[in-house]
Amino acid sequence: MRHGKKFNHLSRQTGHRKAMLANMACSLIEHKRINTTVAKAKALKQFVEPLITKSKEDTTHNRRICFAYLRSKYAVTDLFRDVAAKVGDRPGGYTRIIKMGNRLGDNADMAMIELVDFNEIYNGGKKEEKKGRTRRAKAKPVTAEKAPAAPVVETPAADVVEETPAVAEVEETPAVEETPEAPAADEESKEEQA
Repeated sequence: MRHGKKFNHLSRQTGHRKAMLANMACSLIEHKRINTTVAKAKALKQFVEPLITKSKEDTTHNRRICFAYLRSKYAVTDLFRDVAAKVGDRPGGYTRIIKMGNRLGDNADMAMIELVDFNEIYNGGKKEEKKGRTRRAKAKPVTAEKAPAAPVVETPAADVVEETPAVAEVEETPAVEETPEAPAADEESKEEQA
């Protein structure tokens, strides 16, 4: 019986599958994004995300565990040096799978799997904001709208009088524009009658 065994075997034997996932993980760490089939991308996501979590804490033990899976000292070095520095504050979800359509030869569903923090297009050159797992509301910074009101200073009455005519001039301007249109319409109607 195979109760509770949900791992995708990808139509390969154990040794072939482990070697393939190790090679794909090394390529992902080196190039930061690779194109593959959707099924392989999902299997690779399950394979590589625990390794990235281990790389957050740089110990000899964690390096040896990652080397046992990846089998490439260059990939392990890159993982602990570059990738761990970028994902240090992220609680999980280090990879993103984007579906790309179907392959021309056999119509297989293709996808691009990439490391989330290395994509400058989606991030806009900025670091993504981390979504917290707590239910507490964060204190928001005080903006200009919510700033405490300045003390009220009395102004002389002459300033108030000067502002009032300016407002009246603005209101009269549209009324002047409307009056020439009415005689023009009357002239057109007289010409039609004649």
